[in-house]
Amino acid sequence: MIERPLLFIDVDGPLNPFRSDPARRPPGYTAHTMLPDSWTAMHGDLGGRRVRPLTVLLDPAHGPKLEALPFELVWATTWEHEANEWIAPRLGLPPLPVVEWERTHFTDPAGLHWKTRALVDYAAGRPFAWIDDEITPHDHAWAQERYPGHCLLLRVAPELGLRDGDFAELREWAEDHAPVA
Repeated sequence: MIERPLLFIDVDGPLNPFRSDPARRPPGYTAHTMLPDSWTAMHGDLGGRRVRPLTVLLDPAHGPKLEALPFELVWATTWEHEANEWIAPRLGLPPLPVVEWERTHFTDPAGLHWKTRALVDYAAGRPFAWIDDEITPHDHAWAQERYPGHCLLLRVAPELGLRDGDFAELREWAEDHAPVA
């Protein structure tokens, strides 16, 4: 069986345009109130005060659009397994594989995004695309120079989220770089 390219999916930014102007939310998005355990744990003890839930914007059309792409979908988010509990059902996605981070939000010695090396390791030479709002030109250059397979690092504006042009770019790239039977 031929393996499809991997698509590493970040939640906050690509799926949840958290930096959008509340008065001009991108069309199609619905606000969801969520209180994942990791969010509660991250905010620890607030002196007896309750942790405020997250407001997450999601476009339910993104689930079918992601599933229609010629990729194997993988969560690459700090939500980790909670993405399958909180995000996937609202997009109509099945549970997806998850990249589990040894640590997060650290400073990489080469100045890369903290996810870059872990995603390259996870892909293990398979073609992959990565959608995230924090990808930098340095990550692009490093991956293009050092990764033995084909890769596409697609930065998504966190005020806009995934757009039709992003889906078109992902589809075209996958069709150009998918393994041939």
